[in-house]
Amino acid sequence: MSIVYSILVAVAAYFVGSLSFAVIVSRVMGLNDPRTYGSKNPGATNVLRSGSKAAAVVTLLLDAAKGWLPVVLVACFGKPYGLEEGAMALAGLGAFLGHLWPVFFKFEGGKGVATALGVLVGFSGWLGLLVLACWVVVAAVWRYSSLSSLVAAVMAPVLYILLGGDLWEFNKWILLAILAMSALLVYRHKLNIQRLLEGKESKLGQKKSK
Repeated sequence: MSIVYSILVAVAAYFVGSLSFAVIVSRVMGLNDPRTYGSKNPGATNVLRSGSKAAAVVTLLLDAAKGWLPVVLVACFGKPYGLEEGAMALAGLGAFLGHLWPVFFKFEGGKGVATALGVLVGFSGWLGLLVLACWVVVAAVWRYSSLSSLVAAVMAPVLYILLGGDLWEFNKWILLAILAMSALLVYRHKLNIQRLLEGKESKLGQKKSK
């Protein structure tokens, strides 16, 4: 029965992750659809290019929250139903996949950076904080959101392995979910990687030409 519950959890988390808050927040605040300008990515960084910092911050927080919430709900209420770390991993991965390929928005989603961070915080607050610190340091030095995201994606499983047992309990299912998210994050940034190599990538706060 726990397998059935785990599948239901993953599906429910996918639907939660399919809420593209970049598009929703932009509509509510009367802004252009983020899929029509800049990088055309429905994420907080591209919303920032609209000129509305408030919209970008709200998008960032909501995208992170939709990754965090399913994991925490399983952690808090799942044990009586046989749902433990494996179900938490599925919940986090489901929410992340929903953001990448949202059923409510023609499967055209964002890159998943904020949602992945929310999932990591759900797994471990310390892990989320350390990965966020990696992002902030790279962003502060080089001013590239994409480079910061790529470094954070690579460091997430490394930190989980190195510090597992010290700051958090190591679990193979959680590790597999983190590895899957990291691989997908790198894949979703393939065009950014190309622009970084060519020196054409936009920096934080810079409006990208249409």
